[in-house]
Amino acid sequence: MTVARDRVSVWVPATSANLGVGFDCLGLALTLGNRFTFERADESSFTGCEPRFANPGNLAYTSYLEASRALGVEPSPVALSCETGIPLSGGLGSSSTCIVAGIAAAHALAGVEVDRMRLVELASEREGHPDNVAPAVLGGLTSSFMTEGGEVVCMEAPVSDAWRFVAVCPPYEVRTEDARRVMPSSVPLATAVWQMGRVAATCHALETGDGGLLAKACDDRLHEPYRRPLIAHYDRCRAACLEAGASAFWISGSGSTMMAACLGDARAAAVEAAARGLDPALRTFALSCCADGTSIR
Repeated sequence: MTVARDRVSVWVPATSANLGVGFDCLGLALTLGNRFTFERADESSFTGCEPRFANPGNLAYTSYLEASRALGVEPSPVALSCETGIPLSGGLGSSSTCIVAGIAAAHALAGVEVDRMRLVELASEREGHPDNVAPAVLGGLTSSFMTEGGEVVCMEAPVSDAWRFVAVCPPYEVRTEDARRVMPSSVPLATAVWQMGRVAATCHALETGDGGLLAKACDDRLHEPYRRPLIAHYDRCRAACLEAGASAFWISGSGSTMMAACLGDARAAAVEAAARGLDPALRTFALSCCADGTSIR
């Protein structure tokens, strides 16, 4: 038991799930994030977020309430302040940041210590899967899954400092439900075999900074062929980013954000310029891997 607090600030990084061939298992933490500040108050209030989220249905707030009650603590009213740098519903794990922050805040305000792996487990229960929350909490590159008994298993790996990740964000959302609906319920054995070797190679390429290996390995046949039509900019962005020097290109999560992996700042700048040149409505972020994950203070 630690000392209960009256105020806690939680920063949670954006994440890119799947990384092409790692459907529902690979995730990467990025140097873009959301900060949530919870402070005890006479009544709850919500600032810094879009008007549609400035209410008790706010996901960070409901996650705080649920986690507090799970601890056997009656949650205090809080003034919740949000500083959001991550585009909403775009495939960069914005909902995961809310869940992680709410659970972390509940523990901090109650004076209950929670280690990072337990935070991953609790957030996975609420999110339903660990592929975003694992890298969000732990940082770096993670491969995760849930056993049939519900245990969350995570493997962590460092990412070479040479990598830059250019997020290309269209001005529209892709609903996760739609992205799931277009996928087949089963795939041929040959597709499964194709994926397995490439998942291991993708992880190794990210760890070692091997652009040639990533270019060969990051070639998904499990989900991206079915999801590409949901992102109007996909084909043009992929061609432009690869031509500008990206080693690989994938749909981040279920989209609509797309991610170009590049070696070095110069290539990242060229890729970012190429993407922006396609359509001024596209937002871009040149990012690195966030090694440290969630920060609580």
